[in-house]
This record gives sequence, C-alpha cells and structure tokens, in this order.
Amino acid sequence: MTLLDLARRDFPGVVTSSTAPGKVVGNRIRTPGAGADPAAVRRRTLRVGIWALALLVFGALVVASLLIGAGTLDAQVFWASRVPRTVAVVLAGAAMALGGLLMQLLVRNRFVEPSTVGTTESAGAGLLIATIWMPAMPVAGKMGVAVLAGILGTALFLQVIRVVPVHSAIIVVPLVGLMLSGVIAASTTFIAYQFDLLQTMTMWMTGDFSGVIRGRFELLWLVGALLVVTYVFADRFTVAGLGRDHATSLGLNHRVAMAVGLGIVAVSSAVCVVVVGGLPFLGLVVPNLVSLVMGDNLRRSLPVICLGGAGFVLACDILARVINHPYELPVGIIVGVVGAAVFLTMLVRRKGLR
Repeated sequence: MTLLDLARRDFPGVVTSSTAPGKVVGNRIRTPGAGADPAAVRRRTLRVGIWALALLVFGALVVASLLIGAGTLDAQVFWASRVPRTVAVVLAGAAMALGGLLMQLLVRNRFVEPSTVGTTESAGAGLLIATIWMPAMPVAGKMGVAVLAGILGTALFLQVIRVVPVHSAIIVVPLVGLMLSGVIAASTTFIAYQFDLLQTMTMWMTGDFSGVIRGRFELLWLVGALLVVTYVFADRFTVAGLGRDHATSLGLNHRVAMAVGLGIVAVSSAVCVVVVGGLPFLGLVVPNLVSLVMGDNLRRSLPVICLGGAGFVLACDILARVINHPYELPVGIIVGVVGAAVFLTMLVRRKGLR
C-alpha cells in the first residue's frame, strides 16, 4: 500500500480517489468483471470529451503562436524565433502554474504563489547581485545565484509564517508574503537605482518573450525536467500537503518532502525570471481553477495544470502581439491584468476557495 493509498483511506474527504474495481461506489460494491456503471461511463465519456476539446484549443493556440508576429514569416524566422518562442511560452507557463500549485499545497494556503511570497523577487535580487558584483559570470552561473537567492527568500518566508497563529493563517499568511515581497522588491529597486540598473531590473521582472530566439531559451528545458520530477514524486507532495503530523504518521519524511518541493518551486521561478521575466498571478489563478474541479490530488491534476498554465500564457502572448500590431506589449502586463481580473472574480464568488 502506497503513501497516497494510506492518505485516501485516512482522509477520504481531503484526498480523492478515482473509481476502481472492488471499491465501494455509492451504496454498491463494484467488482471486477461486473457490468459498467452507466453513470461512470457517462463521466468517463465527458472527461474524454473535455480533454479532446482542451487539446484542440491548445493546439490552435500553438499554431496561432507560430504564425502570428511582426515581419514576414520565412523558414529562418520560423525556426530561429517562432518555434523557440512558442516552446518557451509553453514551458514557462507550465512551470509557473506548477510552482503555484506546489507552493499552495505545501504551505496549505490557496492565496500564495512564488510572486506573492518573495520567491520571484528574491530570484531577481540574486540576478541583480550577480550582475553588479560578478559581471563576467556566465548565464548559468547567474542563474545559480538567482536560484540560491530564491531558495533563501522562500526559506525566510517559511520561517516567518511559522509564528503566525493557526486560526488566522488563511488571511495573514498571504499578507505576510505580500509584505515580504514588497520589502525585497523595494530593496532591490533601491540597489538597482544606485547602480543605474533600474531599467534593466524592470525588464527582468516584467515577463516578455519578444527577445526569445534560438540559443537564448534552452535553460527552460530545466523546468521541463522538473515537471517530470514533480510527477514522479507527486504522491509524496500530496501527502505532505496534509500537514506535518499526518504526513509523519503515514511514514513520510515531511522535512525532506518540503525541502524538495520548495526547492523545485525556487528553481523553476528563478529560471523563468532569468529567461523570460515574471508572470504575476499565473500560479494563483490556474491552480485554484483546476483545484475547484479536480481537488488536491497532485498526480491527477498536474497534467491539467501544466496544460492550463501553458494555454493561459499562450493566449496572453498572442493578445500581446495583436493588440497593438506590429508592436507588442510585454506579456507580463497582459498576464497581470487578466490574472488579477480572474482572481478577483473568484474571490467575489468565493466558491471552493478555503
């Protein structure tokens, strides 16, 4: 019996499970070989239809991203710019959505994501420090400094929220994260101003794919590898999201699971900041929308969240290219405006958020 099976047994209302032969379905017991439940068949057919529609929409967005842009499209532009840009959008969108989900699951709060707890701002601070004091360092080295700064910023946030009273954690934890993010961002802006790097710092922290060409996005393949690692350890992260006491009672090393999970969040956030800049609200909106429908089983919801995050950024990037054609807006602005509007709508409705 796996950790997730134990969690499903002990916390059936928190960790959901799919219907399987030999399990209780309503007031009946479904046995292997028995006739198919019509309701289950309808649900399965509906899921297949939704997946087919989602993949069709995603494919249309990918094609549009490859074809829309300024200038004449020829083979050189297609392979040197359009394809790398589309791949970068998909990887960054999936990684930031996954980072938001992992952060919410491990911190046990729906209102946090890397850009609201100081992780993204800390990664930007690390990149600024490397640029000022180690200008000759290669990009991989600067990314390493940014990752280390992101991990330290996340660890600082975790240390601060440990003293937050449990009864007020839902509201206070996001506020603590926003204040910490504000302090780090203000300090970084002041340092950038002192070294005449304010414009450069603004470009780093604003998501923009216009500069992505072949040879300047390959670091994002690292976040693709992290998506695979997350899927492999998805059950452990789901159990860790039940809390330290419950996870430990089920045999999970909660400290190691937290360290690995938050390390994945810090690395993916830092890589995205280094390559394309910040994408605000993405890690907040997509995981909450998916969790409303699919619950908190990370292994089951992970593909949907990655697809949703990538599709969301693809749509925003296409909008950024066509809204003032042939010029384009930084996609971070579009993601921020649309993401904030969607999240405010979710807050007003409040359905499913806890």
